[in-house]
Amino acid sequence: MYAAERQQETLRLAEEHGRVDVPSLAARFHVTAETVRRDLKALARAGLLHRVHGGAVPGTRLAFEPDLAERDTVAADEKDRIARAALAELPTEGSVILDAGSTTARLAQALPAEAALTVVTHALPLAARLADHPGISLHLVGGRVRHRTRAAVDDWALRAYREINADVAVLATNGAAPHGPLTTPDLAEAAVKRAIVAAADRVVLVAHSAKFGVRHFARFADLSQVDTLVTDSGLAAGTVRAVEGHGVRVVRA
Repeated sequence: MYAAERQQETLRLAEEHGRVDVPSLAARFHVTAETVRRDLKALARAGLLHRVHGGAVPGTRLAFEPDLAERDTVAADEKDRIARAALAELPTEGSVILDAGSTTARLAQALPAEAALTVVTHALPLAARLADHPGISLHLVGGRVRHRTRAAVDDWALRAYREINADVAVLATNGAAPHGPLTTPDLAEAAVKRAIVAAADRVVLVAHSAKFGVRHFARFADLSQVDTLVTDSGLAAGTVRAVEGHGVRVVRA
C-alpha cells in the first residue's frame, strides 16, 4: 500500500470513529509504528488531522487551516505529478483561471516556455511565478489578501470573476466528499471559488487523494460541477467510481 493510500484510509477511519491510534493503524496496514507516526505527522501538517497522545483526531474539528508554506511541503511528489498531468487539460491557446493552492502553484511553475495563454489568477504566489513568462498574458485579480493563502478575496475579486468567461478553470480544494460537496475552511475563499466555477466553460479539479473524505466549514461546489479530476494514484478504486458517478472524468497521475 502506498503512503497516499494509507493516509486516505487513516483520514476515513478518523472521520468514522472520531480518533485513530498508532498501534491499531500499524496492525491494520502491516507497517511499523514509526511509519504510522510519519503518516500522522504529514496529515497533521496539512491540517487534516490533529495529533493527540498515541494517535490523532480529525483536523476539521479544530477549524484549523495550515499556512500555504506548510501545505506546500506535504505530498510534494504527488502534487508535482498532478500538476504535470493537469498540463494536458489546458488549451494550447485560450484563457485559463488558476485558483490559489499549492498544487496550482506547481502547475504555474510547470507551464512550458512555448505556452501562449491568457491566465487569470487571484493568487499572489502564482502571479509572481508567471509574471516573467514570455507567452503568458497575465491578469491579476485584486482584493483583500488572506495571509494564510496569499490570495485575494471579497468584493473586488468577485466582481472581476463575474466579468470574464474563461475556457478552463483549474480549481483547488481543501476537502472533497465522493458523494457530496467540495469544501474549504473560509467563507470568503469559498465565495471566490464559486465565482471561478461560474466563470469557466470547463472545470478541472486538482486534488491530492488525501483530500477525499475531509470536510470543512464552507461549501463552494459539488462534484457534478467538475468536468475532470486530476489526482494521484493513491485515490481508492471505490472513490474513483463514486466520483465518476457524478459524470467526472478521473485522471490518476
